[in-house]
Amino acid sequence: MSGCALVPAYDAGRSVYEVVRSLVAIWPDPKAIFVVDDGSRDNTAVEAERAGARVIRHAHNRGKGAALRTGLWAAYDAGFETAVTVDADGQHAAADALSLLHNPAPKNALLLGIRDLVKAGAPRPNQISNRISNFFLSTFARTHFSDTQCGLRRYPIAATLAADGGANGYAFEAEIILRLLASKTPVVEAPIHVIYPPEKERVTHFHSVRDPARIIVRVVGTLVETRYMTRPPHPVFVPTRPAPKREGKVSEPVIQQVQSSS
Repeated sequence: MSGCALVPAYDAGRSVYEVVRSLVAIWPDPKAIFVVDDGSRDNTAVEAERAGARVIRHAHNRGKGAALRTGLWAAYDAGFETAVTVDADGQHAAADALSLLHNPAPKNALLLGIRDLVKAGAPRPNQISNRISNFFLSTFARTHFSDTQCGLRRYPIAATLAADGGANGYAFEAEIILRLLASKTPVVEAPIHVIYPPEKERVTHFHSVRDPARIIVRVVGTLVETRYMTRPPHPVFVPTRPAPKREGKVSEPVIQQVQSSS
């Protein structure tokens, strides 16, 4: 399977080096690690490139969803079929990312990593937020989901781009589940581990009020567009082309600057 690792990162200079290095050390193609620096104010891009990643930079902060779309298009252009997304804060083990890459689920499926938040000692607000999200998305999709907020996933790149998730922030990860399901893309779950650092060392950009509200808006919009999941969303055209011959490798790490279209 032609798969890369994709790390969306914002102000992750303290952690992104180790995240990338751990992926480079075990990935079948160590040059297949992409980092999208989402307009960081620190040395995130420098650290990611130093660790061996292919770095793409947003000129300013646009949100996790925008970073994921940028990375997915870059991976698609490089000839990859799937992308395993890994958070830049060190919560996901490289071994679990590799396990998702090699998971026997169909490569055209969205593969969701499933965490045991209680066992991992996740903050109580995180556990409550995840349960609420799981309940509503499961209800809307008429399918049981165990973890709808985990960032460790394996995306089928072409199908995900065609499903046209439009959210720029965290809402993308909830919205895209429904859009892919409405597009008849299989959604599969696999257990993974999660690492929560001590409370004083935790860094999050998730706003406990603003971001859940945005997730609700995007989910409702998706339900309206898909007529409550009875028809696929309006697709984005993704050109079909043979994957370029890479002999198992992609080009050397490079930093690209991406301007917002808005």
